[in-house]
Formats: sequence, structure tokens, C-alpha cells
Amino acid sequence: MNSLLSQIADNAVFVLVFAGVIILMFLIAYAVEKFVKKKNDDKERVLSTRKIVIIGMFSALSTVLMLLEFPVPFAPPGIYKLDFSELPALIGGFAFGPVAGVMIEFIKILLKTIIKGSSTAFVGELANFFVGCSFILPATVIYLIKKNKVNAIISCVIGTIIITIVGSSFNAFYLLPTFAKMFGMEIDTIIAMGTAVNSHVTSLSDFILLIVAPVNILKGTMISVVTLLIYKPLSPIIKGTR
Repeated sequence: MNSLLSQIADNAVFVLVFAGVIILMFLIAYAVEKFVKKKNDDKERVLSTRKIVIIGMFSALSTVLMLLEFPVPFAPPGIYKLDFSELPALIGGFAFGPVAGVMIEFIKILLKTIIKGSSTAFVGELANFFVGCSFILPATVIYLIKKNKVNAIISCVIGTIIITIVGSSFNAFYLLPTFAKMFGMEIDTIIAMGTAVNSHVTSLSDFILLIVAPVNILKGTMISVVTLLIYKPLSPIIKGTR
């Protein structure tokens, strides 16, 4: 805990930026959810006692899944690993709306940081939250508009497309240059790590196109498939209707 507090003090400006991103995601989720509920004449509260309890449980599960990382064969192991921590957030967001999904994403990051601290001065945590929300927010908003199987599939496809675009852009313009600077490397060093696993990677654009984008497509697709398979039988239990 002392180490975490020290990191926060040392990176106060970045932590404030991080807090701003979190608040922005919450505001977007809340505004859209309230608008859709009003349009659909849905008087259910955005947050209820049951929702808060389920959000807490799903956040804990999401944290555990975040700690269980798997290497990706086509990506440098020191930079990218695959986890399925967005799965509980997507399921929770489908059941209770985008606010629940964003809350699960946020609490997951908070718990993980308390448990393990940050090895990236919070840059990795910001990336995980921001990119995760780029998948969870559009998918849960689309599903909220009309809750049926076809819309669930559409929401997952669009969510996967958006996380791929946002994740790739965020890596190209912010994350990779920031990591290179943080660890005293040139961006060419990171590109060389990509070349080591894929000889076709010879530039930053190649790295994004052949490594970053496929990682996000794989993650979005796998989370979507699992969600579509298990959400329907889980939904009555989550909502307490059975």
C-alpha cells in the first residue's frame, strides 16, 4: 500500500488525467443509459442494491481474470498478454446497462492496482481501462437499445471493431511511445521485438497492423463468443428472476 501511495504521489498529474478519463467514461455511460431508458419508458433505476452487489462480485471475478494472463504466439511476450477480464464487465453490462459495465472495469483496475501495484506508473492501467471501455460501452449501449439475440451479436461485432480501432490507435500514438520513453528505449527497439516474432514487422505501422490489431480482434472475438454462449442461461440468475 505504501508503494502504491508513493507511485500516486510521484505521478500526480498522470493520476489526475486518469481520474478524468474514468469520470468521462462514467458520465457517457450514465447519460446514454438514462436517455435510452427514458426513450424506452424503462423506469428501472440505473443502480439498485442488487445491481451493486452483483457489480461487486463481477468486479472481483474480473480482477482474478485480469491476473490470469496468457501469452499470445504472434505478439512479443514482454509487451502483450491476453486476459479475459472484460468478460464479467460485458455480461454485467448486458444485464444491467453500460454504467454497470464501466463500474466493473473501474473496480477491476482499482483492485488489481491495490493487490499488485503498478509496474508501468499507471500507464498500463489507463490503457486497460480506456481500451476495455471502448469495447464495453458501445456493446452494452447497443444491446440496451433492444435486448434480443440478433442485437447481442451486432453489439459484440461492433464492440470488437471499435476496440480494435481504439486499441490500435491508442498503442500507435500514445502507449508504445510512452512505454519506450519510460523504459529508456527507442521505438525501434519495440519494433525489433515485433520483428522477432513476425519477420514482416519492419515499422510501427506493421507492428500495429500485424500485432496490435490482431490481439484486440482475438480478445474481442473470444469474449464475445463466450458471452453469447453463456449470457442467456445466466441472465435470470443475475437479475434474480429465477
